[in-house]
Amino acid sequence: MALPGKDMQAAIAATRFGLGARPGEIDAAKSDPRGWLKAQITRDGADLPQNDGRNSAQRLADYREDQQAIQAARKSGDPEALKAAQRDRRQDVNQDFLARAQLGTNTSASFRERWALFWANHFTVSGTKQITASIAGAFEQEAIRPNAFGPFEDILVASSSHPAMLTYLDQAQSVGPESMVAARAQRKGRRQGLNENLAREILELHTVGVNGGYTQSDVTEFARAMTGWSVARNPQETAEGAFLFRTATHEPGERTVMGRRYGQDGVDQARAVMADLARRPATARHCARKIAAHFVADTPPPALVARLEKAWLSSDGRLDVVAQALIDAPEAWDPTPTKFKTPYEFLISTWRAIGTQPQALNQIGPTLNSLGQPAFRPPSPEGWSDETSAWAAPDALIKRMTFAQGFAARVGDRLDPNTIAVGALGARLSEPVAKAVARAESRPEALAVLLMSPEFQRR
Repeated sequence: MALPGKDMQAAIAATRFGLGARPGEIDAAKSDPRGWLKAQITRDGADLPQNDGRNSAQRLADYREDQQAIQAARKSGDPEALKAAQRDRRQDVNQDFLARAQLGTNTSASFRERWALFWANHFTVSGTKQITASIAGAFEQEAIRPNAFGPFEDILVASSSHPAMLTYLDQAQSVGPESMVAARAQRKGRRQGLNENLAREILELHTVGVNGGYTQSDVTEFARAMTGWSVARNPQETAEGAFLFRTATHEPGERTVMGRRYGQDGVDQARAVMADLARRPATARHCARKIAAHFVADTPPPALVARLEKAWLSSDGRLDVVAQALIDAPEAWDPTPTKFKTPYEFLISTWRAIGTQPQALNQIGPTLNSLGQPAFRPPSPEGWSDETSAWAAPDALIKRMTFAQGFAARVGDRLDPNTIAVGALGARLSEPVAKAVARAESRPEALAVLLMSPEFQRR
């Protein structure tokens, strides 16, 4: 497959591999588009949004204090105290998401940022649970971003042991049927149950995939191996961060998962299962297809999937090597833009196009809610959909137009829409869209036309 010219490659590098071009970015990539992308790959991982420095353990402690304050305010019937406590609980979530959006709009390495966001969505946690919401931002900073270009095994273990994942999928409450805690509960006439949620999602979504050859028995055995993986509940409990292995809830004995036996007990039993899952060919195949579908097409070229799978297997799952293989793959440089931007991508690329950032969450939050992608709240462990059909319904397009018109009305008068169009799309800017922007009756109208053009809506 022949590659397009350097001008088109530069436009593709910024708008498909990245999160949209900032002013001057496409020109900066023209001399060596592939090299420009590869320079963004770093063993140190992805960039961290600015936060207040508190880790998950500190945030969970603050969350529990806020919950106590909320309960006290409800008992006392003090509406102002209740509002203050609820505001404190929401503030961390809002600030984390705004910091992430500001990083996305400002970064000069937006391929690195897109790559990190892909893995955050692959290992989804959702703020649909309040306790998980309080550490959803910390989950990305502690489990995903530092491991975004390292061995897949590292990001798998880091995400699976993070308190956000353990609370979201109820792993923290899972108890082995033959564990010490279960035995004590049984003597008191109570039952403590095994929870299979996280084990199932690791197999189905994070590693081998739904067609990866596992059975219900494998899910149950893996769930038994994971018993004990929990979260510290108070400062007196010794924990690594907020992760705590509870020996008393761990199911004793050997486990067999997908034909392999794991004899060691304790925390290392589940880690050994994850290490094997990370190296299975089915995991390489599942993740390679998902990467190709995210970056290139809803139905990705088989040749591209094969290249990524080969890179995965030959490098023992090194994500930096897979990222380089994606950049080198000619199929990734097809000029036809088939991927439709998610609402978050649309908003971030809009801010990037004019070279600025949102200053407050209310500049992006309500629009994301309206478009169906609320902050840190994917609807299920599958994460946000990558497919056009999820985001391109007529009603959704009307809402995008409403945002584009309102945004352009606020900022358009002081901008040159023709310059923005060239800077945002480069060689991807078609003659009809360039003419429509040039002939618009006003600058705000011209900017709105650009933002709603097929070239800008797709990548």
